[in-house]
Order: sequence, then C-alpha cells, then structure tokens
Amino acid sequence: MKEALYKIPLIDAFKSGDECPFCIIERDLENKALDFVVGSDSYMQSDIREQTDKAGFCRTHFKKMYDFGNAQGNGLILNTHLKKLIGELKDRLSSYKPAKASLKEKINLGARSFNFHDPADPIAIWCAKKDVSCYMCDYIDNTIDRYYDTFFFLYKKEPDFTDLIKNCKGFCLHHFGYLMEASRTCLSEKEMPAFTGIIFPLVEANLSRVQEDVSWFCDKFDYRNRDADWKNSRDAIQRGMQKLRGIRPDEQPHKQEK
Repeated sequence: MKEALYKIPLIDAFKSGDECPFCIIERDLENKALDFVVGSDSYMQSDIREQTDKAGFCRTHFKKMYDFGNAQGNGLILNTHLKKLIGELKDRLSSYKPAKASLKEKINLGARSFNFHDPADPIAIWCAKKDVSCYMCDYIDNTIDRYYDTFFFLYKKEPDFTDLIKNCKGFCLHHFGYLMEASRTCLSEKEMPAFTGIIFPLVEANLSRVQEDVSWFCDKFDYRNRDADWKNSRDAIQRGMQKLRGIRPDEQPHKQEK
C-alpha cells in the first residue's frame, strides 16, 4: 500500500491495535487543537480570538484546556469571551418576553416535563445554544470528516487497507454511527452490501469480545476465581466505556510542554 502523507495517520490508527481507530484520530486532532488554542500564541491573534469568543467552548474542552495548563492563555481567552457573552446577555435580558407554557406543560408541572433539550423560553434557547457551541468541537468535527472520506477512498482503491479493516478491533459506537452515515454518500447502493458484510460482523464480534472481557472481570471478584488468570480483562472497564462512548476514562490529560 502506497502511503501518501494524507493516508498515514489513518493507516497508523488502524495498525495501532486500539479498540477504535477513529478514537485515535479524534484524540490526535483534539491534542493539536489544544496545542493551537492554548499552547501557542494564537490566542494573542485578533482573528483567532474573534472566533473563540464567538464559538466559546463546551464543558469537556474547558476542562481539557484547564488541565493543559497555561493559566495566562486560559485567562485571556476567558476574559474576552466573557465580555462578549455579557454584551449578548444584556441585549436578550432587555428584550425578554417570556414564552407562554402550553396547557399540557401546566398539567404536567412537577412531573419533570421541562424539555431542557428543546427549550421554548428565549433565554433558555440562548443558553442551550451556548452550551453546545465549541471552537474545538467544530475543528475536530470538520477535520475528522476528511478522514471518513479518506477511509472510503482507501477502502475502494487499496485492497491492503480492506485487510487492515478486517483485522482491526472494530469501532466504538460513536464513530461506527458516523462511519455508517458517511457511507451513504461515499458508497453507491451496489457497494453497500459488500461494505456492511465486512463492517457489521466486525463491530458485533468485537463488541461481544469486550463484553466477555468485562464479564470475566466481574467474575474475578468471585472468591472461587481468586487464583484464576485475569486473561484480557484487566482494562476491560476502560475498553468497555470506550466501545460505548468513544472515551478512555484512564487517558492522561494532554498537557503543555514545559
């Protein structure tokens, strides 16, 4: 397989032995975003600060920015972002008109009927949009889309890459869903059966493998198995969480180089 530069990260991810190659890609993109936003002097550039002030950061990436270090950089980013938010908030508070609750909402009051995921109150709508807006998430999502395109290009053009797919450990459900959505536009209707014939058994078999590891991890707490081999279950909890949500809870924070 000829490894052009744009192919290398994806090929390396599939060779890594990780539970999901796209988790490797996403982690690398996230670390690069942290290096760029907080680790370099990009936050001193007015055009970058304008973008970060507008988009803000989700709660996950605020925590990772804090863990990364560079208190001064975080402070400068946070300071101008807060100023922008205060200006927006003042405009919305001054023009606020409460949205009327429906009869159904009033009847169900107290039954946890509040729809925080699809709010009706104008202030709640504004807050909800801020909650999901994130400069880093946008960068990762926009960049990883190109890796899905590369995946399908290699799948169709490079037989060796298909072998890499067959021999990998499948995908987490998060990236499996994205991969299937990308297949709708990257593959023709005639190409789909061959693709799903590879991917579906791969995902199912590896999800079952991890479940069996988690099951044995639990069985090891039985005194009758005290002296039994752990087999492949020592990190089964971490791998199980990754398979379900695409995160490794034992992953060390990406920190600024001293």
